[in-house]
Amino acid sequence: MTPTSGLGNDRHDYGNGFYLTDDIELAKEWAVCKPNEKNGWVHTYTLHINNLNIFFQKVDILILMKHRNASDSKRYKMLATKFISKYDVDISHYDVIRGWRANALYFYIAKEFVRDNVDIAILEELLSLGGLGMQYCIKSKLSYDNLFEVKEELHSIEYYKFNNKYNRRDIKARKIMK
Repeated sequence: MTPTSGLGNDRHDYGNGFYLTDDIELAKEWAVCKPNEKNGWVHTYTLHINNLNIFFQKVDILILMKHRNASDSKRYKMLATKFISKYDVDISHYDVIRGWRANALYFYIAKEFVRDNVDIAILEELLSLGGLGMQYCIKSKLSYDNLFEVKEELHSIEYYKFNNKYNRRDIKARKIMK
């Protein structure tokens, strides 16, 4: 599979891009996370990082808040906009973004952060709960040009086995914050 620059969905965690993880079990879950009951594939890539500008941020909830809505309420949208304008980090000039993967736990934390119930100093610890995992987002044409598939490491993934694991991980993340 050859990823193509410029595709993707701006509403994903870090906007348009090609998302990767170095956690093979998480990759297997991602391969079959849609409820279409079809087996999936895990592709392995190497990324040559020389000359790439890589963004490594431990606490990146504000970047995630720019691309994902944790709540549809007017209050959340207004307060999130204020937090983003105050603490925003410009990631537009980076080739690769490394950060937390968002799911239901992220949305809960984002809502509580905006309500001022969570201090920014403990965000990293909270985001690590539930085994969300780290991800990489390939953003620029230069980073796509430095991404190479290792064709010998293509793995077929059984839908029923790994979709259940994906669902269990998501349920666990949701329960932690209740």
